[in-house]
Parts: sequence; structure tokens; C-alpha cells
Amino acid sequence: MENQIHREITPLKDNDCFLVFDRKRKAFSFPVHFHPEFEINFITNAQGGKRIVGDHIGIITEKELVMVGPNLYHGWENFQNINNGVYHEITIQFPRELFDQNMLDRNIMKPIKELFVNANRGIRFSSDTIALVEPRIKRITEKRGYDSFLEFQSLLYDLAISRHQQLLTNISFLRNSDFHNSERIESIYAFIKANYQKKLKVEEAAAHVNMTVVSFSRLIKQRTGKSFVDFANEIRLGYATRLLIETNKSVGEICYSCGFNNISNFNRIFKKKQGYTPSEFRKNFTGTKNVY
Repeated sequence: MENQIHREITPLKDNDCFLVFDRKRKAFSFPVHFHPEFEINFITNAQGGKRIVGDHIGIITEKELVMVGPNLYHGWENFQNINNGVYHEITIQFPRELFDQNMLDRNIMKPIKELFVNANRGIRFSSDTIALVEPRIKRITEKRGYDSFLEFQSLLYDLAISRHQQLLTNISFLRNSDFHNSERIESIYAFIKANYQKKLKVEEAAAHVNMTVVSFSRLIKQRTGKSFVDFANEIRLGYATRLLIETNKSVGEICYSCGFNNISNFNRIFKKKQGYTPSEFRKNFTGTKNVY
């Protein structure tokens, strides 16, 4: 199934800072794909289209603004578009090397550094943020040279400090993790990754980082916003969704290989998170249709 996901070769050259596509089209036609560059995608007039980012599938509204990190699967499909007109898409792509680590470690750049970390999971921005930055995005398409680069940097900062950002992809769907240099959380994450196929007890995880259960549970909640069980299940779901996308294993095989104790429980947790059952998710992601 992985061969249905395309690697896009972007037009960016080694000495380019970023590129902008400003286009109007009648339909989404590019398949789910990935590339090593960051991407910001702004879409209008495509209500009812389908958004695919990593293991996330969602329906887009009248205006859509999403940022994805390097090599994260993403794509938009026509699905239930209701406008039947021409939609407008502005796409900005830039290389991860544009801002080196020394620059990102500067105090003034901390919000943008965090934005880049979160983009590895895909970020959907709120309608309030879209209203704020839409004029800036359009100005980037109109300006040239260094003026456009200044506008681009201001856009990144506006996005970085915006509120109500929605992270789209499960943590363990990613090939790498980043917990803002929290050694304990990173250690807990590694422990779950090493043991996710087994029954996990909070007592064992707490002991792994030499903490009491109460302190451990508080730390998990503070740093992830979830209980230990929910955090572990999100990691399991990341592995499960990757297997649904990249392999032809049955739902039952995937269920038990990812540490869920029965298929009913797996289906319930998966649907609560994704809005689809595992079988529906696989069908929606691949875009296959049955013909009778």
C-alpha cells in the first residue's frame, strides 16, 4: 500500500528560500504525497473536500489553513465538495535548512522553533487565525525579492503565536519524536514504544523513570494533556494507522500486534480518535471505491 503514496520532487533549488504556488483549479488532482520541505497550504471555496495528513482524515470547511512538516504524508481530495466552482489554493514550501539550529535556539525564535516541531504532526489553524493571516498570505504572492521574504517571516511568527492550533497526527505515526528536551517524557515515550505490544501498567512506567504513580501521572497530564492510558493508546494508534496505510495486514492482526486486547475495544478507540473504524479509515485513505 505504501507505493500508493508518492514522493513529490519540489521545484526548490539549493539556493532558494521558499516558493509560492498561487493557483485556481476545479478539482484536487494530486495524490497523497510527501516531500522533505515544510509546507503551508491555504485553500478557499473547497468546502466538503477531504484533508489527509499523516493518519488524520477530516473534512475541510470554506477556508482551510494547514502546515505540514518534512516527509509527512498529506493530500486533499474532492470527496463531497458542494461549491462545484473553482477553488483557490496558495501553497508555500520551504526547506528545513532555511533556519539553522543556532538561529532557532535564539530567544526571539522560540515560538517559530515550536511551530516547526508541531508541524511534524501537521497543524490545522483556527478560523480566527485564518482571518488574521489571509491578507498576509496574499501579500506574499504579490511581493517580490526580500520584501516577500520579510512577509514570509512575519507569517511564520503570526502562525507560531496563534491560538487554538489543532495537531492532526498521532505521536507514534511519526518516525521521530520531539518532546522539547524533556528527558523524562522522552524516556517514557521510549518505554511505551518498546513495550506497546504488551499490557502496560502505569506502575511499571512510573518505576522506569523512578517516580511515584501520583507524580508520574501528573507529569504525563501536564506535558501531553492526557492520562497515561490515553497517551499509550495514542502511540499504539499511531502504529496501527501506519500499518493500515503501509501494509495489507488484516484489522485483527494489526489490533493484536499493537497491544489492543480485543477487536471491539480497538474499533471503539480507533473510531473515537479518527471518526472512522479501522476498515473505513483504510478505504478512505487509499481512496478505493467498490464497483457493483
